[in-house]
Amino acid sequence: MLVYPHIDPVVVRIGPLAVHWYGLMYLLGFVCAWWLGQVQARRPQSGWDPQEIGDLVFYAALGVVLGGRIGYMLFYDLPDFLQHPAVILKVWQGGMSFHGGLLGVLTAMLLYARRTGRRFLQVGDFVAPLVPIGLGAGRIGNFINGELWGRPTDLPWGMVFPFVDDQPRHPSMLYEFALEGVVLFLILWFYARRRRPVGAVSGLFLLCYGMFRFGVEFVRQPDPQLGFLAWGWVTMGQVLSTPMILAGAWLLWRARGETVS
Repeated sequence: MLVYPHIDPVVVRIGPLAVHWYGLMYLLGFVCAWWLGQVQARRPQSGWDPQEIGDLVFYAALGVVLGGRIGYMLFYDLPDFLQHPAVILKVWQGGMSFHGGLLGVLTAMLLYARRTGRRFLQVGDFVAPLVPIGLGAGRIGNFINGELWGRPTDLPWGMVFPFVDDQPRHPSMLYEFALEGVVLFLILWFYARRRRPVGAVSGLFLLCYGMFRFGVEFVRQPDPQLGFLAWGWVTMGQVLSTPMILAGAWLLWRARGETVS
């Protein structure tokens, strides 16, 4: 059994200003995405100029922050948002939805594709391998914030979160760090090293993330304000991940047999 190593979520305070680990994790994710984008753009026949990556990451960052926060309030905490609309500004407290962030990034990619004359899925294929590092960093931020803990377990690596109760629980945010951050990055980064049919890398991202998230939801404690949505086990995360799995499988099927240009 492990005990949660309480970490102050605030890195440093300078007068009224507080710098939070959660925000630094997002910043780290954006910086890593920019750097990986530079590396990817320099691959032979990438079709991208390294000078474009700064604008692309800027668009994506806006989509992540705005979509993630708005999505969380709509999907997970709508009653509180309707009563206290200003709560949407309190990003430092956590409360970011991956699926909302995904919708925000998709919107940003669509705008970027129109502006640069690229196909939407071409932009998606380039962006997909850059995303997992940021997802992993965000899950570490969740862990430091002490949020999104798992259900009770008797496994030897069960972790006691004293601010919850004295039961060992799945450290589900660390599972997500490993799957969404490390494993997904390795899958996409090496898959994208070779030229693939348009939409294949995007499809693989959607399929893998959807399956990883759907699986972890079986050991992650559902959000208390929602609980289980159906049959005593279906969570909001699973509901939102199902369309990703279907869309990813469809994109991979669609790319099957296409000629790589």
